[in-house]
Amino acid sequence: MKIGIGYDAHRLVDGRRLFLGGIHVPYGKGLLGHSDGDVLIHAICDAILGAISEGDIGVHFPDSDESIKNIESVKILAYVSELAKRKGYRIINIDAVVIAEEPKISPYREKMKERLAEVLGIDAALVGIKGKTTEGMGFIGRKEGIEVQAVALLEIEQ
Repeated sequence: MKIGIGYDAHRLVDGRRLFLGGIHVPYGKGLLGHSDGDVLIHAICDAILGAISEGDIGVHFPDSDESIKNIESVKILAYVSELAKRKGYRIINIDAVVIAEEPKISPYREKMKERLAEVLGIDAALVGIKGKTTEGMGFIGRKEGIEVQAVALLEIEQ
């Protein structure tokens, strides 16, 4: 068994759609990034990449590469999932914490779990997503951004 930890944070800005967990979440702002800014997927990708000793998203999808500007993060997740499979790994489970004052995560949790599970090729019961706030503290509390922490547990298939 191998475990990986992932983290990501992006600034909320006007003029972009908000994507979290591979779905569009209706909100007045979106996340700034080279891709669609889906911090939940980015943290999960880094957790998986860490577990399989393959660096982080920036190694595989550098923000200096204009050919992938505005890439959908589900494509990044599909690549990472396939890389793990090619290296002989199977995902045991994913657990993530989305830290944001707004929007609330609970109305979208099940759709996120289903979408992530679909892309990863696993059962939705193996994906945990929790929403937390910082009770008004810091950049999250000021509604300037969203951050995510994620853990991935994988095993080598025999």
